[in-house]
Amino acid sequence: MSSGRLTGEDLRLCMAWLGPWLVGGCLDMFLQGILAAQFLNYFSFYRDDNLTLKIVVGVLALLNTLKTIHSFAIVWIQNIVYFGDLNGAILLNYTTWWQSGNPLIVALCGFYVQMYFCYRLWVISKKWYVAAPVTIIFLFAFLSMCVATYFITVVNLVQISNWFAAHLSSVFAGDVIMSSTTAYFLIKSKHDVLPQTVGLINSLVRLTFQTAAPAAICALFNLAFSQKNPGGSGIISTAFNLMLPKLYAISMMYTLNARRTIRASHGGVTTTSNEISGARSRGTRRQAGDIELGAIQVVTQTETHVDWEPAGGNGVDVKRDPYTSSRKSDADELEQYK
Repeated sequence: MSSGRLTGEDLRLCMAWLGPWLVGGCLDMFLQGILAAQFLNYFSFYRDDNLTLKIVVGVLALLNTLKTIHSFAIVWIQNIVYFGDLNGAILLNYTTWWQSGNPLIVALCGFYVQMYFCYRLWVISKKWYVAAPVTIIFLFAFLSMCVATYFITVVNLVQISNWFAAHLSSVFAGDVIMSSTTAYFLIKSKHDVLPQTVGLINSLVRLTFQTAAPAAICALFNLAFSQKNPGGSGIISTAFNLMLPKLYAISMMYTLNARRTIRASHGGVTTTSNEISGARSRGTRRQAGDIELGAIQVVTQTETHVDWEPAGGNGVDVKRDPYTSSRKSDADELEQYK
């Protein structure tokens, strides 16, 4: 230590116990920059969204901003306040609420987005018993992390590992089931829509897996490293754990912000080149509906006709109110939901 450089066992401890916090904190701040751009795009292009959805996005922005501040504070305390006190910095994982509670905060941020996607699954499937099992899986995952947090405070490494495994495996399983079920009901709806709408539904199916994959893969790596010699070789999984809420938030915002591109590419609304590149036509916004949140409807086509019938026995023929219907546009085939 006289040379000012860590060597031997101290260096290994520093890399294994403090390094993951530094790497994860940097990735957290990097992903927060991506999220900031997504939030800006949402509030710029979707001003006509209803108030409830705006509040949901606003809360998501607040949660992730506070989480980034929290991650930065942990890295600062470890590396600045406890500079030169390696053992003290390592013990922060178990002795301070802001650091021992970090996994629970991460789980809370993830649970918020998971409930959004469960709600979306319910809207698409129109069956509560389809979304309920997935919701229960995510609820179990969150409660598992609550239990794991308790064992962190009492430094029970075996139970920490067990409940982390329960949490992360549930998160991964829930993501896979939710994505597969959502894709199934989207694909199933292709039999009930107009031929030109099939391409739009295919885009929604791809979007479902594209948005779910990053968080699911991160949870899988988190699970794998958390079970590698738990408590004995450091906390490498922390780097992946700090990324997880950001990846969930990015997937949600990407789903919301993809509406404009999907509509333009599949003729959901009349768009101009300016709207596709960034400008927005307020006159056509409400016509399109929120297709990525919409429930697929059966599309029927009827003929416009006029019936004549005698009225009330007075000998005068009157025109009955016509029953008219025209073929729906691609956007109207998806029920607007926010």
